[in-house]
Amino acid sequence: MIRSTIYLFAFLSAGPGLATDAVRGDATNFSSPNGVEERCVRIAQIPGGAYSKGDLEDEAAFCAVDLYADAVALCPKTWSTSPGMMVYDISSGPYANDRAAFERNACKEGKSAKDLAEGDHAKFKVTMNAEGTSGTYSASPLLYYHFSRYFDMDVKVPVAVWRSMDVAMHTSEVARPGLSMSGSARMNHAGWKHLVDAETNPASYSPPDDIFTADRTQIYGVMTLSPGHRYGSEINGTRKSGWGKGQNLDFQETPAFLALRADAPLIEAIDEGLAKGRRDGQIDRDLGPDVPREQMAYWMREVSEIVLLDFIFSQQDRVGNIDFTPYYYWIENGDLEHKRAKHHELGAGDVPAGAMLLKRTDLNDNDAGGRVAYANFAKTTQMLEKLRHFDGKVYERLVALDRDLQSQGPIYQWLSTSLGLKDREVTQVVNNTALASGIVQESCRAGRLRFDLNPKEFFLTGDVVPDEINCDPA
Repeated sequence: MIRSTIYLFAFLSAGPGLATDAVRGDATNFSSPNGVEERCVRIAQIPGGAYSKGDLEDEAAFCAVDLYADAVALCPKTWSTSPGMMVYDISSGPYANDRAAFERNACKEGKSAKDLAEGDHAKFKVTMNAEGTSGTYSASPLLYYHFSRYFDMDVKVPVAVWRSMDVAMHTSEVARPGLSMSGSARMNHAGWKHLVDAETNPASYSPPDDIFTADRTQIYGVMTLSPGHRYGSEINGTRKSGWGKGQNLDFQETPAFLALRADAPLIEAIDEGLAKGRRDGQIDRDLGPDVPREQMAYWMREVSEIVLLDFIFSQQDRVGNIDFTPYYYWIENGDLEHKRAKHHELGAGDVPAGAMLLKRTDLNDNDAGGRVAYANFAKTTQMLEKLRHFDGKVYERLVALDRDLQSQGPIYQWLSTSLGLKDREVTQVVNNTALASGIVQESCRAGRLRFDLNPKEFFLTGDVVPDEINCDPA
């Protein structure tokens, strides 16, 4: 299909605070078989953000995918709770360059369809908040990606780009097959039903601007990938108290969160968190017999960052959806080195025999934030108020972010114009950031915060000298 690139591209809004296809960034244009012009937009970078070479390569790779190429196949995501589209690379394998056969035969295998392809190009997720569905908002992964780079966080948040697709093509190749294949997955099936209805009659979904471009010829969402494996109760909590506020309180009884709550120096907090967490039999089993302090140091930093982002974006569906990727860590020539465990072996040459295997947290499932209607469980269960450990640089960046948003500075202007957010959603981010900044500043002024969440320093030296932070930085 014909493709071109437009720089600093901006969609035209159908009205103030209405059309959420009003995004800004570098756009790559595609033409569908029906002649509909589609776009993939690499959202403009947040001012002050730290983007890696890998981030930029991933963005470019997502926006290089032609959804109608022979070597690309599209399958409905019929597992989990929300509808989506898997974009598979079929440049080789049993269905090499035969997208019709792959979509006819392999898609019905569900998750196992990946085994019949070369791999994943991307996952395409759209907004869906109709009755009986789990609740997803396509702007949310964009918020998490870009703000995590502003804070330069340790927790791994995946790259996401904005993408539109010809409605008719999505209906025939993905939505109708998704409805047919998803009968046993209640909320997933409901999502596909509402999506098919909306694509047939956009007015049946409210508000239609959440999922359709202003001219109603395209559906839009985000392209991303979600690597990693799901944590058990050691991070996600036991969830024994049921969905909502209960499981978010359960989450606060995990070892890392208990350590974050401990009013004690870092090593004592780590040991206290582990000891208290192990009192629950399920958590004790999921932790396993040996959890090094280095692992806990990383978990504490990552969980504190998750809490902050979820508070700012009113995330309603975090607990139970936190993942990890295993890495080997070791000290070499006075510096900390690491390799992903899946692709490397202990003692195989590039990983020394004494390397430590640690789980690093992936914050993948980020599509239930951003909307004003969502329940902010980090706020209602007072997660930030309970923290006694924090990172100094994240603290300073949070205070600076609040000042920028309050003064409508560069980040506020970026937030208001780049992501397609409605006015009330921008206001929610502004207000939540002010609340978050106020909470941690109050804790700092009262002497309740230790700025010691530096897992690299802990690995290298066995302890952390807390940063001395001005609670009211200039």
